[in-house]
Order: sequence, then C-alpha cells, then structure tokens
Amino acid sequence: MYSGIDTIWVLLGAALVFFMQAGFAMVETGFTRAKNAGNIIMKNLMDFAIGAPLYWIIGFGLMFGGSGALIGGLDLFSAGNYASILPEGIPKEAFLIFQTVFCATAATIVSGAMAERTKFSAYCIYSAVISLLIYPIAGHWVWGGGWLADMGFHDFAGSTAVHMLGGICALIGASIIGPRIGKYDAKGNPRAIPGHSLTLGALGVFILWFCWFGFNGCSTVSMTGNDTIVLASKVFVNTNLAAAVATVVTMILTWVKYSKPDVSMTLNGSLAGLVAITAGCDTVAPWAAAVIGIVAGIAIVYAVEFIEKRLKVDDPVGAVGVHCICGALGTLMVGLFSDGTATDGFGLLLGGGWHVMGVQTLGVAAVAAWTAVGASVLFLLIKQFHGLRVEPAVEIAGLDAAEHGLASSYADFMPVPEVDSLPAVSVSAKAEKADDIGKAKFTKISIVCRQAQLETLKNALASIGVTGITVTQVMGCGTQNGQPELYRGAPVGMTLLPKMKVEVVISKVPVRIVIETAKAALRTGHIGDGKLFIYDVENVVRVRTGEEGYDALQDD
Repeated sequence: MYSGIDTIWVLLGAALVFFMQAGFAMVETGFTRAKNAGNIIMKNLMDFAIGAPLYWIIGFGLMFGGSGALIGGLDLFSAGNYASILPEGIPKEAFLIFQTVFCATAATIVSGAMAERTKFSAYCIYSAVISLLIYPIAGHWVWGGGWLADMGFHDFAGSTAVHMLGGICALIGASIIGPRIGKYDAKGNPRAIPGHSLTLGALGVFILWFCWFGFNGCSTVSMTGNDTIVLASKVFVNTNLAAAVATVVTMILTWVKYSKPDVSMTLNGSLAGLVAITAGCDTVAPWAAAVIGIVAGIAIVYAVEFIEKRLKVDDPVGAVGVHCICGALGTLMVGLFSDGTATDGFGLLLGGGWHVMGVQTLGVAAVAAWTAVGASVLFLLIKQFHGLRVEPAVEIAGLDAAEHGLASSYADFMPVPEVDSLPAVSVSAKAEKADDIGKAKFTKISIVCRQAQLETLKNALASIGVTGITVTQVMGCGTQNGQPELYRGAPVGMTLLPKMKVEVVISKVPVRIVIETAKAALRTGHIGDGKLFIYDVENVVRVRTGEEGYDALQDD
C-alpha cells in the first residue's frame, strides 16, 4: 500500500529540486559576461535533459540496484525490483524522479567553474559521464547500501554526495582547462572580470534558497507520523538558519576586509550556508546550525580568495568554494555537533568521542578520492581526444556567437561592454612632434569596433601616445545589414549589432599612425571588424581652465 501524503511530499521535493536548475542557471549567467549568456542557459538546460534519461537507463541501477559494497548493479531502464531500498509507502517511480533531480544538481555545479571557455560539445560529454557513472557510484556508497552506509556515514541530503562531488569535478575541470583570457596578468595576479548582472545572480540565489527547503526538507521522504513531522520541521528551521547566518557573516567579513559589503560574495555566502547544513540538518540543534552557518560564511570568503590567488584556478561563480569546501566542512561538522539523531552516537563536542567524527572524515576522504580520480581521467580524455576548450578568438568574441549562432542574448537591449585584457598591438611607426604646436591641426577619429576588442584597441592607442579617449556603447550595422542570424529557424531581418564607438582627438600623433594602429588592432578578416571615420576639428577648449588649442588636450 502506498501513502498518498508521503508520495506527494516526495514528488513536491522532486519538483522543487528540479527548479534549482533555474537557480543555478541564473547565478551562473549573472556572474559571467553577457556574450556567454545563451551558452550558459543552454548548458544548464542540457545537463538535465541529457542526465535524466542516462540516470534512468543505467545510473539508478548502479546506485540502488544491489547491496554490494562498491556498486549497486547493472539494471537497464531501472526495471528491477527495488522494494528493499524504497522508503515505506513510496512507489519506485516517485523515488526515481526524486533521485534523478539530485543527480542533475551534482552535474550542473561543474558548469559555473568552467564557464566562458568550454566547448559546448565537451560539456555535454562530461555532464553525461558524471550522471552516468561518477555520481551514481559515490551515491551508492552513501545512500544505496554501500560500504560507507554500512559504517554509519551520515550525509542527510548530500553535502558530500552531491555538492562536494560536484565541487571537486568543478575544481579538476577548471584546473585542466585553465583560466579565461585576461584573468591573470603577466605576474600571475588575478584581475576581476565582473559578471554582467548581479540582479540575475541574486534571483538565482533566492530561487536556490527557496528550493533548498525541498532539497533538504523533502529528503525525509515522508510526512506520516509525529516524529517525521517534527523532523521535517527541524530540517526546515536548520536549513534556513544556517543560510541566514552565513549570509550575515559573509557580509560583515567582506565589509571589514574590503571596506564595503561585497554583493557577489555575500550571495555566495548564502549558498555556502545552504551547502554546509545539508549533511547534518536532521541531526544538529538550531544553535549548531547557526554555528555551521558562521563557519561557512567565513570559509567561503577565504576559499574563493585562496582558489583564485594561490591555486590560480579561475572559477567565475565561486562553485569550488561553495560546493567543494563548504560541502566537506558541513559533512565534517556532523562529527562535531550531531545530537545522535541518525548517527552512531553524539558528535565530538557533545561528548560522543571520536567515532562519528572519524567515520565522517573517512567518508569525505573516500568520496573526494573517487571523484578526483574519475574527474581527472574524464577531463584529460576529453581534452586529448575531443578538445575541452574553445579557440581564443571564439572565447574573446563570446561563446554565444560561435557555439550557438547568437548575435546577442539580449536583443533590443544595450549590453554591458566586454573587457578582455589582451596584449597591446605592436606598431613600429613612432609619433612625430609637430614643429609648431601652436598651429597644430586637430583631427577627430571615430572608431567603431567589436565590444570584445575594446581593451586591445585601448592598449594599442596608448602604445603610440594616444591616452585621451571617449567610449560609447552603440548599436548599428553596415551595408550588409548585420551578420546573418536565425531565430527558431527563421531568418531575422536587419540586425542592429552591439558595438563600441571610440573617439579620439589628436594633434601631436600623426593621423596615419593612428589609422594603421587601429587597423592592426582590430583586423580579423571577418565581417564586422569595424570602421574609422576621420573629421577635421576647428578648436579644442578645456572647460575648467579655459585653455584652448593644443594645451587643452594635455594632462594637468
């Protein structure tokens, strides 16, 4: 006999955890640049669409299809009898979809750390393998009756089995693929590459926080009986407390460290608290959940800095710090704060001795080792035989255009200018001084170029002594009516493309030198490289001092 209320509870949890895909998509899109928004949305869609059938065909059987120490069993299409592992009163199909959405969460974590430079085809491959093999085997150890479950390892909703696993895959993948162009200077110091929409990022965090009540709360897989109702309520309270406290702690810490409360880091703090409490939300008291939130709120700040500055791993969204570091810490803190619910004794700080702490430590280490080896082999094979990273020109232009044929993911809106720090273009000609500065001719040069080439052009102009520029975001097209674009298979008419207009007024530097420098910096040989317009200027006046002519062009 099935329980209607328990089945509804599990299906509600499955729906909420599925909607976490939207949260991850918004976080990753907001924390990266506009030129890659379409690519990121596509990845977050496809990792679920690819992973769900693969998990149904093979993954669920590997995870729950047997009681072996290391692996479940090979049960194609989940057709076997799972009565021994099914929660009481829950149909197999309800449990299958509930576990499927957890699998998808582990796979999608990797996307953010490798964003803006990964081939879409490569992403589809490694996302499939994570859902097919890496996650189900670790999941069997923890939840499917494997050796860690037999030892009493406790990870209620997946701080280790889902989040740390996804975070380690993200760390390995981001390390192998390397940083984005312009992320590090010649001395190895990291440069900030701001995301294009903190609003989208914040929306994603709110979605994730909301859905986490399903991720953790519905992992009770029942709402029958007073004890279960109390447990689910406890899980909700602890989940919310840890997230809220971590958010406040991260805000205060960044306020102290950076003199201002950092928005993006504080958003990561919310996720850090949610990840950390996921392992022990059923077995710690509310005060302990708050302490876990404090630890996670501090850890995320230093983890993001360490990963970026010391390890030189470029993680655009902070996925490694949030999921790997805080997932591991949250699981270990079960060994410190467990109140004895669902564990073989109390936590170390509650007088329970070292047993629970030792089991938790072993479980974290074992899952980390399996994931690191599996992910390393996977990414190295993809890099060797398929290719993991897009070409530099594709990365600079944005993956939306090259990978998906999108001129922009924000049609009819002015996009944020893209800044890629590239080496300056070398020009052999030197600037020549005018013999009579007082009678020098003034010329205005207006340069229309691609957004991604702005930094290259700036460096090239600076190299020949042109330092005063005006930059404007514009939309337009030449006589070719914009590059061809299809929307839902139909050709789009005249397309106004996002461009940058750079204006300089020169006198000391010969016009021809500026023209040749700009051409060398901008030329790719493709349609849309840009145009230069040259105008005579009658005079130049500095408003503040009243200086005119050449003096008005010079620095104070």
